[in-house]
Amino acid sequence: MRHQTAAIDRLPAVAFADAATAAGDAPSILNTQPWLWRVHPHRLDLFANRSRQLAAGDPQGRQLMLSCGAALHHARIALAADGWAAHVTRLPEASDPDLLATLVINGRAPVTMEVLRLAHVMRIRHTDRRPVSERPIPDVALQAIATAARAEGNLHVLTSENVADLGSAAGRAAVVEAGDAQIAAELMYWTGRARLPGTGLPASVLPDHATQTTVPGRDFGRAGTLPVGAGHDWAAVYALLFGDGDTPQDWLRAGEALSAAWLTATTIGVSVVPLSGVVEVGGTWHTLWRLLAGLGHPYLALRLGIADPEQHGPPARTPRLPLAEVVDTSAVPSGHF
Repeated sequence: MRHQTAAIDRLPAVAFADAATAAGDAPSILNTQPWLWRVHPHRLDLFANRSRQLAAGDPQGRQLMLSCGAALHHARIALAADGWAAHVTRLPEASDPDLLATLVINGRAPVTMEVLRLAHVMRIRHTDRRPVSERPIPDVALQAIATAARAEGNLHVLTSENVADLGSAAGRAAVVEAGDAQIAAELMYWTGRARLPGTGLPASVLPDHATQTTVPGRDFGRAGTLPVGAGHDWAAVYALLFGDGDTPQDWLRAGEALSAAWLTATTIGVSVVPLSGVVEVGGTWHTLWRLLAGLGHPYLALRLGIADPEQHGPPARTPRLPLAEVVDTSAVPSGHF
């Protein structure tokens, strides 16, 4: 009996460690992976790692919180796919703003096929910055993505008229950021060879020349090696993640919505590209706020589309930090693993 009890007690820590490991595949701003998971015998804590915050491009920490929110949702999906019911407390301690969430297990739960599909695509999800195909997204697919996002937050799909305004705002943001020496240096670091190993955007995931699109992507200050065809994003759909407030908790929940939308999109063959530059510049952020017509505060713009079949497979995946850098299991006795 004592052996069976010990085995049951050991399971939550193992499940938490596995979930934290799976969360490492989450998307993050410039692939900075600005999170730290701390595993305890009966809880899992998510912390912000401010050493990987973009001091120039993200001084408020909005994109850091979005990134950590995406990792939190990934961990939730991993636990659900393992048959665990988890309860999440977000920003549990006002005295410690870097403690973003605590997860505890409330027992076993049925595993659904939907959760298994989401858990599977966490390992293959990627960002493809090349132009998408001319094939429109089926309405049912777009509705599924929007529904997934709205289960965690809010997503507003832009009309064709709004897309032109978004494109203009993105272009202005690119000019502003290119003229900011600190932001330019930050982009060069996270896309260059001097970046922290296991992070950042290698040349293999960056287009080899600027794409011809209605809404320009971020100008990283250097060309990559990813071949780009002559296509144009005529069939792309653009959307805004938004919320009622503009606080760290709002940003964290928006990151969870981003993950939910992206994973759902991946299961149905829709490509997702986050457009963060346009929300980092004050003037263009206000343009997005006006596009929402009072619905809320914009957190991130997204490009959705069907990948071009003429491209030769997906781009290389971005690197990941060693587990020891993002998952701390020192609080768990060795006998629990």
